[in-house]
Amino acid sequence: MNPIEGHLTTRSPLHDILAPGGIAVVGASADPTKRGYKAMVGLIKDGYRGEIYPVNPKADMILGVKAWPSVTAIPGNPALALICTPAASVPGLIAECGRRGIKGAVILASGFAEIGGEGAELEREMMEKARAHGVRIIGPNTSGIFNLHHRVNLLSLDNVKPGGVGIISQSGNMLLSLALEAQYNGNVGFSTYVGPGNQSDIGFNDYLRYLGEDENTRVATLYVEGFRDGRKFLDVAREVTAMKPVVVYKSGSTEAGQKAASSHTGALAGSYAMTVDLLKQAGVSVVQHSDEILPVAEGLGLLQKARGKRVAVISDGGGQATIASDRLAEAGLELAELSESTRQQLRDVLFPQASTVNPVDVAGSTDANPSLLATCMEIVAADDNVDSVFLVGMFGGYSIRFAESLLGDEMRGAEAMVDLSKSTTKPLVIYSLYTPIKPPALRRLHEAGLPIYASIEHAVRVLAALGERGQYLAQVERQSRERSVEPVPELTALFREAQADGRDLFEYEAKRLLRDHGIEVPLELVVRNEAELAEAAGQFGETPLAMKVVSKDILHKSDAGGVRLNVVGEAAMREARDAILASCLAYDADAEIEGILVTPMAKKGVEVILGVIRDPIFGPVLMFGLGGIFVEILEDVAFRAIPLSRRDAEEMVDQIKARKILDGVRGEKAVDKAALVDLLLKVSRIVEAYPELSELDLNPVIVNADGYAVVDARVIVERGHSDNTSADKEAH
Repeated sequence: MNPIEGHLTTRSPLHDILAPGGIAVVGASADPTKRGYKAMVGLIKDGYRGEIYPVNPKADMILGVKAWPSVTAIPGNPALALICTPAASVPGLIAECGRRGIKGAVILASGFAEIGGEGAELEREMMEKARAHGVRIIGPNTSGIFNLHHRVNLLSLDNVKPGGVGIISQSGNMLLSLALEAQYNGNVGFSTYVGPGNQSDIGFNDYLRYLGEDENTRVATLYVEGFRDGRKFLDVAREVTAMKPVVVYKSGSTEAGQKAASSHTGALAGSYAMTVDLLKQAGVSVVQHSDEILPVAEGLGLLQKARGKRVAVISDGGGQATIASDRLAEAGLELAELSESTRQQLRDVLFPQASTVNPVDVAGSTDANPSLLATCMEIVAADDNVDSVFLVGMFGGYSIRFAESLLGDEMRGAEAMVDLSKSTTKPLVIYSLYTPIKPPALRRLHEAGLPIYASIEHAVRVLAALGERGQYLAQVERQSRERSVEPVPELTALFREAQADGRDLFEYEAKRLLRDHGIEVPLELVVRNEAELAEAAGQFGETPLAMKVVSKDILHKSDAGGVRLNVVGEAAMREARDAILASCLAYDADAEIEGILVTPMAKKGVEVILGVIRDPIFGPVLMFGLGGIFVEILEDVAFRAIPLSRRDAEEMVDQIKARKILDGVRGEKAVDKAALVDLLLKVSRIVEAYPELSELDLNPVIVNADGYAVVDARVIVERGHSDNTSADKEAH
């Protein structure tokens, strides 16, 4: 197994709260239907080593433990209070906790901001008390916490055991589901669980930092409905994923929803797809299905990473080998190309009819000798072309299927696999159709720390996560931060002028912004009158031109009839100008028209879009995809948080499904991807330099073998103060 390395830049303040030396149970009860009873039972039953302080003014003893009439009457110094009382009592109790020196409070009650109105006001009052008295809040509206290595089980869950999987879940039922699944698995244990509830104080980023530092947590696992501060979460995730795996299941789309879209990018932002892309950018392993959460968490926790995505499959059945190969390809994994030396070693131990081309099919060679599968795994694991090994078939069930006398050989095979797992850094992942009945050989493997799966799909998802994590860590280690740029004073003044006028940048101003920061923009002129039109005609001659309206009141020019293409010669230019003015004034009679933008038609190529929004949850985000009118129809786009690394930009170009078009189809030349990557990086730097830039759309950008041409550029200006555009400030 791979060790967990690295460290975080700052230490989480949650260690004392989530591993407390003493706990006050406010609202402790002898009534088995009450949460205050369940919490007491969980602490006593699990042998909590700290002091327990039940608080109940109507009882002297609860479950054999002396009770206290109030928080302030407690004689000791508990670090944590579990508050099981109704919502209305919470603000006053938080103040009492603060006066008593209690550092943290878990608030179970609902009836706060999630119901709006009076509940939101009650939550505000609670947080005022918490800040005034230095009490950190878990919840409210939380299912509770446990820390099994410290015997803190405030949920009183049965049959959960200590282990390396840390869980933060906004759904109590999801935690229960994972606990039951772990019980069935028999070998998965948990470190810490927290239900973040309303995140009125402590948010996902805080809990992730704690799990990153917790020595008992090998993998952080999160069920997320909505981030409070997505930008901060991404920053922490980058630090934590450098040390240990992080698994996220994201339900639905962003909590904030999406604002009324004034651009193509705005229309697509706020989506589930965007959230997934940004999480992956930070090294997070995102699972798409809820039944993948625990299998992937277990596999990553045990194995940590693979060097890459090249998998060697060893199978005792052709059908399952084919299924495994299909699933591996769908997951973006590769069948490793085994060396001739490896294949010869396999031929030396297998029957002549066996296939030694990956996937390796032993073709009956192991029917009377199942330990031979371990030999095959050892042979392929030694191949430099192999990053991970996938055993597929019926191992563990030979003695059941064929003869009981094979049990000894299966156990020897299991021991050989355990020895191999200790001597190689390459992950060994096992699927067996006998997994549900847990035969002795599979139990031995599982107890030794090898993940065993009853589903080929789950096993492949684990292999994919291991490969993705290994590649991410290798690439991050090599990459350096891209240089930033300083804002140009004249352009900053241009933004302020637009803000003062209550408008966005005109297209020619947006293109000046791009041009001044090294982005190639075609020559263009703004025609405001007949004289300027004649001058433009003289300059461009018989070159085919594009003519577009310039107006602060007309955002989508094509919708208003404000665009004419392939205009050639002065007469045609005059006719096109008149038609544009007539169409735009018919579209909006009050529109102020600055003039007509004239520019040469771009060379033929592939249309793509680059867009930027400042997402209310994740801050500045860059989008790239197929351009033109199809961007919102096909939604074939990739997202990354700004600032971009070169790796981010390269992955965006390769991620979209239309990438084959960029590589050239039907005789067309491949586009200049290097120039496209450079464009993405320059746009990222511009957004960093100008906080007044609220949204940006370059659509279309026409790319070809010679580079790119920015055909249309739109910059939407932040209407408020620029200081408010930064989304990476802490939100409370």
